[in-house]
Amino acid sequence: MTRSEFIQRLTARLNHPTLGVAADLQPRDCELAVRLMLQSMTEALVEGKRIEIRGFGSFSVTVRPPRIGRNPRSGETVEVPAKRVPHFKPGKELRYRVDKAAQQAKGPSA
Repeated sequence: MTRSEFIQRLTARLNHPTLGVAADLQPRDCELAVRLMLQSMTEALVEGKRIEIRGFGSFSVTVRPPRIGRNPRSGETVEVPAKRVPHFKPGKELRYRVDKAAQQAKGPSA
């Protein structure tokens, strides 16, 4: 799912009559909310903070130490510097729901 597809789904859900709220949100409103949320999450990770969303998962920054790698084309050794990379760990509920959906899609075993 792309960001624009996500914004379309979010707009449709927030404007759905069963929500019980006359939200009447425009896609640009949802786009702003999504952009601000992602920007805040990015800033937190850049600062080295951990983000935990209960039922969904947690985002953190992992440090990869320097290592010696190989250039696949020439075979020569290359020093790969240390780096910080974002890491996502799914929460228990998300893992359960994804696994359940995969089992339902597979169907009963014969």
